[in-house]
Amino acid sequence: MYSSEIFALTENYVAPTYKRFPLALVRGAGVRLWDAEDNEYLDALAGIAVCNLGHCHPRVRDAIAAQAGRLMHVSNLYHIEPQARLAKILCELSFADKVFFCNSGAEANEAAIKLARRYGHEVLGEGAKRIITMHHSFHGRTMATITATGQKKVQTGYQPLLDGFDYVPFNDIAAVAAAITDKTCAVLVEPVQGEGGVILPAAGYLDQLRALCDERGVLLMFDEVQTGIGRTGTFFAHQHSSIVPDIMTAAKALGNGFPIGAMLASNRVMSHFGPGSHASTFGGNPLASAAALATLETLRDEKIVEKVADKGAFLRAGLESLQQRFPDKIASVRGLGLMFGVDLKIPVGEVVAACLKRRLLVGSAGENTLRITPPLIIEKTEIELLLQILTEVLKDVEQHHP
Repeated sequence: MYSSEIFALTENYVAPTYKRFPLALVRGAGVRLWDAEDNEYLDALAGIAVCNLGHCHPRVRDAIAAQAGRLMHVSNLYHIEPQARLAKILCELSFADKVFFCNSGAEANEAAIKLARRYGHEVLGEGAKRIITMHHSFHGRTMATITATGQKKVQTGYQPLLDGFDYVPFNDIAAVAAAITDKTCAVLVEPVQGEGGVILPAAGYLDQLRALCDERGVLLMFDEVQTGIGRTGTFFAHQHSSIVPDIMTAAKALGNGFPIGAMLASNRVMSHFGPGSHASTFGGNPLASAAALATLETLRDEKIVEKVADKGAFLRAGLESLQQRFPDKIASVRGLGLMFGVDLKIPVGEVVAACLKRRLLVGSAGENTLRITPPLIIEKTEIELLLQILTEVLKDVEQHHP
């Protein structure tokens, strides 16, 4: 089927909730993708920080195929062997004692919100249900998670929103302290704000949050949906510091493209979820768990996460060199590991579109930030190609924005 035919089918039959680029991708391998006409693209977006092992990684592909030939789905009324093994490795790689499985980052954050409220009700008092979140945060697209999200643009048209959320500026510990009352049960924060523009925490901010939550007796929850599974150079972004949360969420890269989400917590907190308190029909089913288990085992066994910092430093140096070369086009470069945001002085949409024409896939975040989140398996030669294409794009855009 040609791209034009796919475009027509999408236009006629798929809900218009995405502003899609004129590209129909049909095949992938490693950090490369191919469209319906067999044109090759370098992927520096990874499905928005999802395919950390690249596309169609042999170990993940083979695990899915083998599991599909054995058992694809049973109810969580029964014990599921790959799910149990996946929970064990997630706990070993994190602070957690227990894991709840679902299908997406939004569902993981829903589970975290429900657990925090239940904990507040049973430990802090019946009225302790409010959760503090940050301006410019992003936590999902369900009714609860768009309310938790500190961005008006994702909330418009969906009022009345769910009650129980208070918003404060990111990186402002005094604002968090002022917002905590006897009605607060938790603070929810992304260790690095992704959709908000790849905004990093100030030095000591996460540590101060931990200390403040301990002092006030409320839970600290980390949304690691985008930052987790090795993206920043540690398995979870908060592991760059010494502190741990009470609850953490993960999804996106957990299944390397196969939908799965997880909510992790300590026994102290997860004990407030008993039988019937929360559930998911498909959460952690055999097929999804097999994909995620293969993903984590590959990242661990092949020491892929340990190589992220070096690759990230190489990419950062190249991006900062571009900033020096094009100071009228690039305002700043931010990043951690292989998660970068490049603030532009020109429309980010033009840069993304120009990259696409040169067969490089990048994205946007925040108001005018170029998002670069390549697969963690990207090699330095491919980073050099990425930088070369960006250079060509900025030179070309310079003619339109002198």
